[in-house]
Amino acid sequence: MTFDFKQIFTATMVLFAVIDIIGSIPVIISLRKKSGRINSAWASLISAVVLILFLFLGERILSVIGVNVKEFAVAGAMVLFFLALEMVLGITLFKQSESDLNSATVFPIAFPIVAGPGSLTTLLSLRAEYDVQNIIMAIVINIIIVFAVLKTSDKLQKVLGNNGIAIIEKIFGVILLAISVKLFTTNIRDLF
Repeated sequence: MTFDFKQIFTATMVLFAVIDIIGSIPVIISLRKKSGRINSAWASLISAVVLILFLFLGERILSVIGVNVKEFAVAGAMVLFFLALEMVLGITLFKQSESDLNSATVFPIAFPIVAGPGSLTTLLSLRAEYDVQNIIMAIVINIIIVFAVLKTSDKLQKVLGNNGIAIIEKIFGVILLAISVKLFTTNIRDLF
């Protein structure tokens, strides 16, 4: 088992772009306001476990439930689309009851923001091109970044201020919207 730093770097960058934890800062801050707190370590650990399990079992899990990777990607694109609409339009589509606010660590932070359909689909694509140990290293590096962003989101909010967060939220909302449309159009063609 040898590590290829080029593969690790490339896989890390691809996952970083798809996870887009920096672009999720406004969502994280909003969730932190609603729920009071987010357990950064727990969210990071759950995300890592989901990503690594899906790396090994993803295609089998999907085939057992009768879903292929393309269908999974289309469904994930729809979820990302609605999350992006929330960010751009400043509306709430995913409502959580007061009792569910404590689960913000798991949903939507761990899934679908970090270990979402985009990143899970990306893992299946990376597996076809790269060695598994290099992909696992890329996952670990990204989880460390996710943990750091989750842990420092309060400080980031103070530095950016409400206007800065609103601007970032709109910009990354549009980027997330574009990613969801690309994910949808790329995979919907293959289904028909």
